[in-house]
Amino acid sequence: MPVPDQSTGSVPSARADLPGRSVPSPRHPTHSVDRAFLNLERRRPDVRWDAGGVAYLSGPAPALADLRAYVGFRLGQLPLLTSRVEGGRRLRWQPDADFAVDRHVQEVVADGPDGWDAALQTALNAPFAPGAYWGVWLVHGHTPDAYAVCYRFRHACQDGSAAAMTFRTMLGAGEPSARPVPGGSRVAGVPRRVGAAVGLATKFLAGTLVGRRHRSGTAFVPSGEQRLWRGRVPVDTLRRIGTPRGGSAHDVHLAALAGAFSAWSDRSGVPLPRVTAVLPVDARRTEEDQTWGNRCFALPLELPVRTGSRRPDGSEDGEASLRRLDHVMTTTRKLRGEAWRQAIQDLVRFMPGRPTDWYMRRVLSPRVTNVMATSMPLADKGSLGETQVTGTALLPLLVPGHLFGVGLSFFGDWAEVSFVADRALPMGELLPELWEQAVGQLEESSASV
Repeated sequence: MPVPDQSTGSVPSARADLPGRSVPSPRHPTHSVDRAFLNLERRRPDVRWDAGGVAYLSGPAPALADLRAYVGFRLGQLPLLTSRVEGGRRLRWQPDADFAVDRHVQEVVADGPDGWDAALQTALNAPFAPGAYWGVWLVHGHTPDAYAVCYRFRHACQDGSAAAMTFRTMLGAGEPSARPVPGGSRVAGVPRRVGAAVGLATKFLAGTLVGRRHRSGTAFVPSGEQRLWRGRVPVDTLRRIGTPRGGSAHDVHLAALAGAFSAWSDRSGVPLPRVTAVLPVDARRTEEDQTWGNRCFALPLELPVRTGSRRPDGSEDGEASLRRLDHVMTTTRKLRGEAWRQAIQDLVRFMPGRPTDWYMRRVLSPRVTNVMATSMPLADKGSLGETQVTGTALLPLLVPGHLFGVGLSFFGDWAEVSFVADRALPMGELLPELWEQAVGQLEESSASV
């Protein structure tokens, strides 16, 4: 594979910053969560089961041939992306002898300054090459000094943590993610851990059996085409709101999300009597490679969208946003604890295939949940040659029957929210602004306490 020439000015010499170790291409057994997503694909071949992200960069776009060469070289550090699932009853990830990077890296050229949106939507909705588990689209042409790289993958191939490692390998400095993992020296003994894992499984399995009775229909006819809308606030803003109350930046995000959904429902006319979000939780062990497959557990969390923002006389209730935050924190407090995180890790590690498959189908069902809400720390900075990453957007899985997928990416000094929804969703473009306003309301209310 040729190495890009640094003289192009847009793609770096891959040899100059190659990590000091090479990663072999082992034959990994598939995980039960991998197989659950593969089964979802088989049951619903008409549905897209992909997720991903977009990196926005400043500077001239590289040539497609240079980007292909650069990606091909970096794939040496990401053996999963040159593998495929093979086998009969015991599926395994094995090196793909027919892998070709040119089939996976494509470009979309905008038709002038006004063609950016259409070009990006093309990248978001383009099909994968036959047999491919992932794809990269170079989106450019609207301006000479900005472009985007869109990365999408079948969820059976990766989860969010694995995709974040892909981002850091391709565009970041390679620093480890900030994902929380249980400490090896302070975990409870085996009997207590087994009891905690069984208790957790019982709690959430029972939760999927309770009839949430979300509306089976929606207030619009889906078009099958996805759209992306973005917002951002300084990450320190979320921390300033959450930390004094014992919460996290993610808690603040979820509380703001509930406020944004409430305001959006009022404006769009789409009723939201109940919103239950799917929260993916990374369950990898400390020593476990982040680049391979799925090690996530999906937790349902009801968002307090019905917490009123107005008093009976119609005036603004400034404390409503803080009540939402307290509600979210009460729910997530256990999940932040080491014992529960260890229980989630044990559950994902040892739960057999059939229960895992059943649980994933139940928790993703629109009768149980209606929003996918994921978050991921990406990197402090990123670049491709002399061009710098200026912003990011997660592309969460949009489950059939769900209203939208919401992603929160932590990149540099920014917390960037992205909303992925069907193009026909009424007033979906308002969601990022409403989320930013909800964060502002939380900041104002917390400062006055």
